Amino acid sequence: MRLDIITIFPAMFVGPFTESIIKRAQEQRIVTINVVNLRDFTHDRHHTVDDRPYGGGAGMVMKPEPLFEAVESLRSPPARVILMTPQGTPFVQARARALAQYQHLILICGHYEGVDERVRLALVDEELSIGDYILTNGNLAAMVVADALIRLLPGALGCHDSVVEESFSDGLLEYPHYTRPEVFRDLAVPPVLLSGNHQEIVWWRHQQAVQRTRQIRPDLLISHRNPKQGEPPDEHHPEA
Repeated sequence: MRLDIITIFPAMFVGPFTESIIKRAQEQRIVTINVVNLRDFTHDRHHTVDDRPYGGGAGMVMKPEPLFEAVESLRSPPARVILMTPQGTPFVQARARALAQYQHLILICGHYEGVDERVRLALVDEELSIGDYILTNGNLAAMVVADALIRLLPGALGCHDSVVEESFSDGLLEYPHYTRPEVFRDLAVPPVLLSGNHQEIVWWRHQQAVQRTRQIRPDLLISHRNPKQGEPPDEHHPEA
């Protein structure tokens, strides 16, 4: 995958993109990340990327000219242009899986009061939001999206099963995990995990995932289907 990120604060990406999984993915050429300074596409001595909004109002608006020039200089035929904005579609795991299939993504980091509407109308393919709150700019949101996508790319994680079994992969939150010691401060590992009975362990983990989802994110259960039976979780089952 090729990932271009357009921002006016490129230095913010140095730390997150030079550590851990993202660093290794770049070293292994699983992904190529190009952080682009929007000010490089301005033509005045002050490198201006914003201006006052027509009609008045507080704050500044990002100008269309630099954004159009930046995207048009980067765009390849398979590229998808994404604007990071709190007004966008909620970014969820299913969308991460879909976007991970693209060969080329261009992320635009919004700033100030937002971008000129002509950018949204004529340049952007999709708008994404990572939550119903306001950040200083779109950089952190772009980092979140990049991390979620890159870890799904083949070879990015050492164990592919980690991607398959984690939260939201099947519409549920993930089941509890335990490791050594078997007993810690009078808290013991559930006996089923020590039984060696793989079928019972699978069933226990599924039921724990359903229970945890019901307690924390009951909204997720609306569309969930039981992976064993192809039906919603049975509320009357003794272990449900």
